Parts: sequence; C-alpha cells; structure tokens
Amino acid sequence: MAVDYAVIVVYLAGMLAMGWWGMRRAKSKSEFLVAGRRLGPWMYSGTMAAIVLGGASTIGGVGLGYQYGLSGAWMVFTIGLGLLALSVFFSARIARLKVYTVSEMLDLRYGGRAGVISGVVMWAYTLMLAVTSTIAYATIFDVLFDVDRTVAIILGGTIVVAYSTLGGMWSITITDMVQFVVKTVGVLLLLLPIAVVKAGGFSEMKAKLPTEYFDPLGIGGETIFTYVLIYTFGMLIGQDIWQRVFTARSDSTARWGGTVAGTYCLVYALAGAVIGTAAKVMYPKLPSADAAFATIVKDELPVGVRGLVLAAALAAVMSTSSGALIACATVANNDIWSRLRGVVAKEGGDERDEVKGNRVFILLMGVAVIVIAIALNNVVEALTVAYNLLVGGLLVPILGGLLWRRGTAAGALAAVAVGGASVIGLMAGYGILANEPVYYGLLASLAVYVAVSLATKPTDPAVLTAWRERLAGRGTEEPATPDPVTV
Repeated sequence: MAVDYAVIVVYLAGMLAMGWWGMRRAKSKSEFLVAGRRLGPWMYSGTMAAIVLGGASTIGGVGLGYQYGLSGAWMVFTIGLGLLALSVFFSARIARLKVYTVSEMLDLRYGGRAGVISGVVMWAYTLMLAVTSTIAYATIFDVLFDVDRTVAIILGGTIVVAYSTLGGMWSITITDMVQFVVKTVGVLLLLLPIAVVKAGGFSEMKAKLPTEYFDPLGIGGETIFTYVLIYTFGMLIGQDIWQRVFTARSDSTARWGGTVAGTYCLVYALAGAVIGTAAKVMYPKLPSADAAFATIVKDELPVGVRGLVLAAALAAVMSTSSGALIACATVANNDIWSRLRGVVAKEGGDERDEVKGNRVFILLMGVAVIVIAIALNNVVEALTVAYNLLVGGLLVPILGGLLWRRGTAAGALAAVAVGGASVIGLMAGYGILANEPVYYGLLASLAVYVAVSLATKPTDPAVLTAWRERLAGRGTEEPATPDPVTV
C-alpha cells in the first residue's frame, strides 16, 4: 500500500497548496465568495460537475448499482437532469442578478422581506449537506489507513476547512478542477473498464444476474419520481449550486458550461451503476451495498491505480463538502447574522473586512460541521431532512418569483413557513424516509403561495421594475476583466 499512500498524501498536500494560492488571490468579497464572477466555460464546467457529484453520487451511486443494477443510475441521473434544467432555463438570469445568495434574490424579487426565514431554511440544508459529505471521509480513510471513524472525519474535514478558509471560492475552484480531473481518470477511465473486465464482460454479467438488473425502470417508478422531485428540483434552488452559477463570467458561460457539466453527470450516473452491477457479480453477498465501491477498489485494482481511484473518491467527497461549506458560511454571515445585526453588506464597503468576516464564518461553520458529523449516525435521514426542507420550503417561492409576476412577499413567506412546517410535521407522522412529506409539503406550499399572493396587494411596481433591470443585467457592477485562469 506504500505507493497508494504516496498518491493520497501528494493529493492532499496539493489541496492545501491550492488553499494557500487562493488566499493570495482572494482580496475582495467578490473574489472570496464567487471567484470574482469570472470563470470561463471549461473551468466553470469542471467545478460545477465536481460539486454536484460527491460521495453520495460516487460511493452511493455504485451502491445503488450493486443493489438494483443499471436502474441504480437514476439518483445521479436526476441530479444531471436538474443541472441541465438549471443551465438551460435559469442560469443566465441567475448570473445576471449579481447577488451572493438565494435569499438576496428573494429580497430583490419580493421587496426585501423574505431574507431571514429563507436564509434559515437554506442554512439548515447546506449545513446538513456539508455534514453528510464530511461523514463520507470515514468510509474512504478506513479503506486507506484503517483509522477510527472520528479520526477520519477530523482528518478529512480539517483539510477541507483549511483550504476553504484560506482562499474561499478561488481555492475551492482550483481544487475542484483538480478533483474533476482525478475523478474522471479514476472512476470513468480506470475503475469502470477494469470492473467490467474483472466481472467477465457484459455477457457474463447478464448470465449471472437476474434480468431486473438490466431493466432501466427496475428501481421502481415511485422511487424515480421521488428522485426527480428531490434531486432535480433541488438542483434548481440550492445555495451551493447557485453560488457556482454566480462565478460564471457571462450568460453563455453559465448556460453552456452548465449544460456540459449536466451531460457529464448523466455519463457518471451510468458508469456508477455499471460498476455496482459488476461488483454484484464478483461479490454477491456483501453485508452492505455501500461497501461495493471500497471492496472492488481494495481487492481488484493494482497498486498505484488503487490509490488514484481512492483519491478520486476522496475528490468527489471533498468537492461537495467544500462547496456546501462555503455556501453554509455565506448564508450564515450574509443572510442571517448581518440581517439580525441590522447591517446588510453592500458592494463598495470595506472589502478586506468582509473577506475577514466570511473567512471567520467558514472556520466556525467548518468546526460545527466536523462536530456534528462525529455525533451523527444516520446520514441518509439527515440528508433526507435537508432536501425535504429545501424543496418543500423554498422551491415554490423561488421558481414562483422567477416565473410569476403576481407572486408577492406575503405569498412567498407563507409558502416557506407552511411548506417547511408541513414537511416537518409529515415526517414526524409518516417517518423521515417516507415519500409523502415532500409530496404533500410541496403541494401545501404551492397552494398557499398562490392563494396568499392573489389575496394580497401586488408587489410594488418599483420593486418589479428594479427586478427586471437586474434580470436584464442592468444596474449591476460589471465583472472584472478575465485573466488566464478563467479558461
């Protein structure tokens, strides 16, 4: 394992080096939180694909393939569909707003009264997303170094918190590009073909497995519908995703770069399912489907290649974890803390102080994430609660604000409150992992949004005029001149 250890150590050292480089570059709030809004299409595509394809998409995607066969691709596939929908229909308008958070968008659209409550919901979602990503370190470091779960979480979490705190979005962007390359080589170019060959090829896989393993809908229609509702719609409104959209240097970069990233996700989804199916042939009686990835890597790959593929898994986890962490800290500082203090940060203030403040919040949120990750046992339940709250509470007011002129601030606030409360109450009744809470919570949010909006005074025409100006890209600062790192 010495060669594999060397590969991993070099990779982790490189991540910290990128953090140091980013610290020297991130001198303003815009540079620190959204990489100066100047990423070009290739860098934008790589970083967007990196953040959405995390540990759940890699280790979990292979596990679903092990359990259900090719239809196990649906979870990651719906993530790709959500990213495609965001990129084609909404990303250009989102990028033109020149804001930092989803709550700022809601304030612009509805007149400045939706920020704190929507910020709390978004903060809870990004916090749990960061926590569940951090817990995944335990699985990977256990395979690598056979270390205790707590030590693994602290080790992986500390590295992510360090480079995220140092350089903000610039550090995360550069590390995500490295992680994207490592992930592509490790999973798509190495693990996928090796797994298929070791399993005897597709003909042998078909001969040894039940026919439902090759049924595209074998996982079940209701499960697929739930994935679409949670993950496809979740991609449309998550702060971690929007914050990457804000980094694009132009409308076309956000649209086409995101389309490339979404297409890559579809390929990655199928690859994970095929790897999991191959693992089922080789190891038909694993104690857990989620152990399929680690088992096939540990037992079937040659020295050196094994280290690279484990680095790829580590890259997948780190990219999602760091993206969720900076999103969580951005929301906590800009949408909650600043508003509670009565101080809303504006462009043109003391940029160095704002960078310092956001850096402090990343550190604080990072420590909180590590502590919660150590204490938390059920990852699936935590992630389900996070996505149910996000979709049930925020989907309707966000998409309603983008698509329906008649939506009002009162309708938006009622939708957030009723949708969020309905999801929580229904989870208590049906169970956290049940499908009904997000179904009925979303319907309740939509009904209340429409009813209250129609029953209240329309949004001030001046607010709507200012909103349309921002959507058109007028009345906002021009992005900085691109430099060589924007490609």
